[in-house]
Amino acid sequence: MENAVWMSMELFALAGAISPGPVNVMASAAGAAQGFVRAMPLVLGASLSYGAVVWLAGSGLQISLVAHPQLARLAPLAGAAYLLLLAWRIATAPPGAPTGAPTGALAKEAPPHGTTALRAWTHGLLQGALTQGLNPKAWLVALSGVGLFVPSGPEGATRLQLFCAISLLVCWLSVSTWAALGLWIRRWLARPAYQRGFNRLLAALLLLTIYGMLAGG
Repeated sequence: MENAVWMSMELFALAGAISPGPVNVMASAAGAAQGFVRAMPLVLGASLSYGAVVWLAGSGLQISLVAHPQLARLAPLAGAAYLLLLAWRIATAPPGAPTGAPTGALAKEAPPHGTTALRAWTHGLLQGALTQGLNPKAWLVALSGVGLFVPSGPEGATRLQLFCAISLLVCWLSVSTWAALGLWIRRWLARPAYQRGFNRLLAALLLLTIYGMLAGG
């Protein structure tokens, strides 16, 4: 029975994490612009943030949203505003030279020249965490998963911890896959015109995400 629960949690988490969304778009952008390894801080930040989202969803968040419905209305607007900012930065990012330096889609998001590796990691970590934390899709999936897999009885706390761990790991694997996809695309982005087109395509995908988010609400 426990094996069946584990498998169900894994499949549920995979379906939510691997599907297109703002975090995966940003991961592809980071992989294409900076390479797979340098995209890892964003991937890790998004994964840790999603683990926290699942934990909050299982710690009485639904009760808080029922008691304060204005929070449920404001959250998508905050997420939409942040995604609009990211879409604008990506769309207006200048193409860079095809070197190992950050170029293309996240050129404006890269830390200034000369900063330490720690600052670069912190920057990517925070961007991933913010993008995931302000992503309504992540909250909806987490709330649905908690409703499905976390009982209200004595074993609820253990099940929540298990679901958080599985969700974090599956999120990391899924977002890493999208970063690898961006790295694979990178070879076709040597020409500035292709980089500009790729940047604008990613920005358009983010705009579609925002539209779906607000229209669905």
